[in-house]
Amino acid sequence: MSESLARVIVAGGSLGGLNAALWLREAGCKVEVFERSHKPLEGQGAGIVLNPATTRWFAEHDSDEPFGVPARYVRYLDQDGGVAAELPHAYLFSSYDTLYRRVLAAFGREQYHLGEDVVSADAADGSVTVRLASGEACTADLLVWADGIRSAGRGQLLPDVTARYAGYIAWRGTVEPARLRDDTNAALADAITYCVLDHSHALTYPIPTVDGPTVNWLWYRNTDDLDVILTDRTGKRREVSVPAGAVPERRIAELRAAAGEQLPAPLVDLVSQTAEPFLQAVFDIEVPRMAFQRQCLIGDAAVAARPHVAAGSAKAAEDGYRLASAIRDAHGDVPAALTQWEPAQLHLGHSVLARAREVGDSSQFHGTWMVGDPLPFGLYEVGDSIVPPA
Repeated sequence: MSESLARVIVAGGSLGGLNAALWLREAGCKVEVFERSHKPLEGQGAGIVLNPATTRWFAEHDSDEPFGVPARYVRYLDQDGGVAAELPHAYLFSSYDTLYRRVLAAFGREQYHLGEDVVSADAADGSVTVRLASGEACTADLLVWADGIRSAGRGQLLPDVTARYAGYIAWRGTVEPARLRDDTNAALADAITYCVLDHSHALTYPIPTVDGPTVNWLWYRNTDDLDVILTDRTGKRREVSVPAGAVPERRIAELRAAAGEQLPAPLVDLVSQTAEPFLQAVFDIEVPRMAFQRQCLIGDAAVAARPHVAAGSAKAAEDGYRLASAIRDAHGDVPAALTQWEPAQLHLGHSVLARAREVGDSSQFHGTWMVGDPLPFGLYEVGDSIVPPA
């Protein structure tokens, strides 16, 4: 063992990987993060509902810089754009870009390696040898696979686990308030706003960006034509999502036409004023194991849940936090730490997935999510994402 508690390689430099890296380094580990992208992951993604687990590192390090935009109400719109129901609640909404910039700045760039794709690993003789796409090999005491829904680590360690398509996609977008009508901004003010439709639902909430507050929206729509809907402008079939700028124009035109027919006016305004909508297919991924002697899976690499309980980034952050605590408690004995760590995190992942699946099915297929229902947001339980009153 080196002077550090353990040598750790994190495969994946997004939110989950960076959160894990921060906690592992604080626990006394020497940490290197390898991210496959050749450029920082800034300007990606859209909205995130904050949970205390997501921002725990900053809370414990006395950072009082705000992460998000608050909203005091859950508001339901009817088909005519009127308020069908309104519930007082307190949430904080952030964006992927805001969180990524903050977590990367906290970790630093020295041990954050862009353009380095971890493709495989072998554990033997008390260590794990990590191989990169460049041909380079590195040795560590632990490899943390934080490489998301398309995880190479999961594919290697659990080749029989596959993603199960949930039967619907999420259209997404962001738009600046200045582009929206005054009555749209008034209808959406200080709220996360929902519209419950027949076998569908849409929602919108404010998020921060480097250019100021903006409005994030999602519209969940059922479809069996996954191969068609995931084909981009060049004819390439994407695996999970079609990013902004790559969605075929005819698909965007179809989206806007459907919005005009089905959504209330404020949401029609959002969709029509979004220059480049993008889309994501919704999948369930569930693993029977997360720990493998000197390797582990965290976040979406282990369990990918539908977004409806707003716990994806929180679950990934919690996996990393608990992993670092286990390694510290085991005094750097990685196999012992993983044995201690796995059961609770596996249970948490399965619990989040089950709740998210139930909510998604109720809104998209069963029609049992009713106007005025409280939101199902939470990591360990519904309600633990609510921000306490100041």
